[in-house]
Amino acid sequence: MKATGIVRRIDELGRVVIPKEIRRTMKIREGDPLEIFTDREGELIFKKYSPTKEISAFADRVADALSESIGLPVIITDKDVIVAASGISKKEYIDLPISEKLERCIDTRKAVVNKQKDTIPIKSEDSTAYTAQAIAPILAGGDLYGSVTILSKELNASFSENELKLAKVTAGILGTQLF
Repeated sequence: MKATGIVRRIDELGRVVIPKEIRRTMKIREGDPLEIFTDREGELIFKKYSPTKEISAFADRVADALSESIGLPVIITDKDVIVAASGISKKEYIDLPISEKLERCIDTRKAVVNKQKDTIPIKSEDSTAYTAQAIAPILAGGDLYGSVTILSKELNASFSENELKLAKVTAGILGTQLF
């Protein structure tokens, strides 16, 4: 394990502050859940917890079903990484970080349709040219957990309210599984 050289004291309530530099590097935001583990050497390990990743097998089946029924690629993310993908190479997407633009889009908590010039990259280093996207946030109990994105590479593709509704319904179904 790599040492960071930062020392923090525990306060009287048993709390410890995670330094800003580490929070920024690990994309840990206020309110994010963390898992706490101990190992055999007595070290404490903090791991970012993703409820969406916990249901990744279900998310994968949902992505497959949606993609097969509409004939378009589908990607499901948590707030940081791609959790499920269908209709595209899973190896090229699963567990990769999402792009900052997608992260900002999800943070708005609004479902959107993007057309050719407005499409945003899905993963951090994505040069794939999508011609249309329908992106819906996964919300549960008022909290944001990720997104469902329907994609197209078809020339002159134009998504309507139908694709957006499908993304919203899928996000809603996934949101119900988080509790």
